[in-house]
Amino acid sequence: MAKFFMNYFSFFFFLYRLVFKPSKNPKTFHRTASNIHANEGKLYHKYPSFAHEANLSKDQTLLIFNVEDALLKSPSLFPYFMLVAFEAGGLLRAFILILSYPLLCLVGEDMRLKIMVFVCFFGVKTKSFRVGSAVLPKFFLEDVAVETLEVLKKGGKKVGFSNVPRVMIESFLRDYLDIDFVVGREVKVFRGYFLGVMEDKKQSNAALETIIGSQGLGNCDVIGISGFKGSLQYHLSSHCKEIYLVRNADKRSWQRIRRDEYLKPLIFHDGRLAFMPTPLATLAMFMWLPFGITLSMIRAISGILLPYRLSIPILAYSGFQLSLSPNPSLRSSNTRKTRGRLYVCNHKTLLDPLYLSFSLQKELTAVTYSLSRVSELLAPIKTVRLARDRDQDSKMMEKMLNEGDLVVCPEGTTCREPYLLRFSPLFAEMSDDIVPVAMDSHVSMFYGTTAGGLKCLDPLFFIMNPRPSYNVRVLDGVYGLSSFLGGGERSRFDVANHVQSEIGKALGFGCTRLTRRDKYLILAGNEGIVNKS
Repeated sequence: MAKFFMNYFSFFFFLYRLVFKPSKNPKTFHRTASNIHANEGKLYHKYPSFAHEANLSKDQTLLIFNVEDALLKSPSLFPYFMLVAFEAGGLLRAFILILSYPLLCLVGEDMRLKIMVFVCFFGVKTKSFRVGSAVLPKFFLEDVAVETLEVLKKGGKKVGFSNVPRVMIESFLRDYLDIDFVVGREVKVFRGYFLGVMEDKKQSNAALETIIGSQGLGNCDVIGISGFKGSLQYHLSSHCKEIYLVRNADKRSWQRIRRDEYLKPLIFHDGRLAFMPTPLATLAMFMWLPFGITLSMIRAISGILLPYRLSIPILAYSGFQLSLSPNPSLRSSNTRKTRGRLYVCNHKTLLDPLYLSFSLQKELTAVTYSLSRVSELLAPIKTVRLARDRDQDSKMMEKMLNEGDLVVCPEGTTCREPYLLRFSPLFAEMSDDIVPVAMDSHVSMFYGTTAGGLKCLDPLFFIMNPRPSYNVRVLDGVYGLSSFLGGGERSRFDVANHVQSEIGKALGFGCTRLTRRDKYLILAGNEGIVNKS
């Protein structure tokens, strides 16, 4: 099968180079672009010169930039459309898009965009489309160039325009880069479903003209940043005092921004794909899927049916990396035989309690705020569902602690990024023998968590990765509410915040006040209640 795909793509790449190589003339292209409107009195500059422009007034400058040509370092839009195809349309739609890639290489830029939009959007329900706000911002942010971001910080009002559908870029630009106006092409809709056809360019051009006019051309300087083609498509030359043109050679030397340089932190994002789905990476994923599904079944059966002494070596030989940093001081500290120890973990995946049990090689009971019925039935350790009622949950946890060791994830939901959500303080009232556990996981192909998808598939996607890893670090124990200095109603929050802080320090994660409800409202548009069925 792999040989078939390699021959298939090699043939089309050869045909593409054979057909299109004679038509390329870089010198002619750059000479033509640099001389357009030469007699109109407009100032065209090479983009690097703008980095030295320091006399920009935030009140008197309107900065217009092209998203694809001036903001993103990557020259290809294919990975972003693959994300839409996979996350919004499923595996079959993604497979159709990767099969069409040789055809995309043979057609022009406009036709390529139309084909990708049709494949990715046709038949997708508009009401359930959240890829633009929940999935794409992460990948867009990782592709933003430092050079352009510095320019955007200098400008006043900012207008981002693009040839891609507005529904793909608007949330990213507004929520994470504070862009004032977003101009993109609309995808036609019929009875609540995307038709996969975009509106004519004239409408987006008219929208840009309206925005420029509403800002008052006489009161501010309009500066444009675009590629050679983009500046012509949107008629920037008729409005801009200065236009800075970006060449592909300029973009090759750009640097992508680091996480600590984001204007706003990225805490929540959704979707299954954990990698940028370039054509080659996507092809590798489809080639891996048959092996990955088989391997995940072997790992699942080993973890569920076999004892620790057999399952752990099998998991290790299959590529699964499980590392434990134990705390020797805790081995002899639990002198109370009548009650179990309470392990408090941050939440990375649904498998946190299971891998803590593997690491400690002891039976644990896991209490969860929400768990699908399928996951509950397949869990190799005992699980207890909490009812989100303080009195009822307290009685349940008290009962479980009297029977043995207990593990709880007080965040109530997972967080992929290096942040901790607010810890529910209920656990602080349950025990004086509390052990914080710092959990971290790493995947290279699929995320094992989701906010808008099927939660029962989360463990399967996690163990389907070629080399998933889990790091478990047991920290020093802390006292519960009855032994905490100060007492009173406030102390349970102090205990919870202290445990959160200790885990955050151990992992190097930031502590937030965000909750499960915040996450699901942002990513899925609901409060994250999982149906028991």
